Amino acid sequence: MKIVVIGGTGLIGSKTVERLRKRGHEVLAASPNSGVNTITGEGLADALSGAQVVIDLANSPSFEDKAVMEFFETSGRNLLSAEAAAGVKHHIALSVVGTERLPRSGYLRAKMAQENLIRSSGIPYTIVQSTQFFEFLSGIAQSSMVGDSVHLPPVSFQPIASDDVADVMADVALAQPLNGTVEIAGPERGRFNEVVARFLKAANDPRKVIADPRALYFGTELEDLSLVPGDNPRIGAMRFEDWFSQAAAQRH
Repeated sequence: MKIVVIGGTGLIGSKTVERLRKRGHEVLAASPNSGVNTITGEGLADALSGAQVVIDLANSPSFEDKAVMEFFETSGRNLLSAEAAAGVKHHIALSVVGTERLPRSGYLRAKMAQENLIRSSGIPYTIVQSTQFFEFLSGIAQSSMVGDSVHLPPVSFQPIASDDVADVMADVALAQPLNGTVEIAGPERGRFNEVVARFLKAANDPRKVIADPRALYFGTELEDLSLVPGDNPRIGAMRFEDWFSQAAAQRH
């Protein structure tokens, strides 16, 4: 089966491509660097020719409100139009748990617009909404700095390893379309500030994490359950310590 992975060279994309190729499928890792651009439409028709499944893992290079909305709307329209012309049978997209609950976030408004385009496209689809990746904890800490400390709200938080996300994306690609959404999360739930503090401590980073209920995340205040899944999510296997040990080993 031919599967096209848009954003196939990124963190989740490269791991998903590897998993699907190991299962014997013809997988095209598509990105602007390989001549496939969902914003301009360049290379889309050729890339999608003969493809049964498309996995959209592309992300906006800018998180500024207007730019990110333009990215997901333009990319989504171009990709879905090309898929319809090519007769693609299953469109899969990676989104974010809580997208529909946080409309004040410009990034999540854009992801919601992307999801709505998919739902109205007429192409059979599955939307995978994921919690935050362990790999993003460093970036979250950096973007949450106030002075010399990290300010984060003490809300529920259930991050997941990128390997577990890629496992799900590969499984979904080989399953029937849900025409709906599946939520995925890691095996451990904690407080946002405490999880990031745990990460910084493990990394020997001396920055202090402050529990700040008013701290913003992607431009919006959070309620306790804003970032965690509802009933019956798919739970990843990798716990924080295992992920951190593996990541540290890969760095050396």
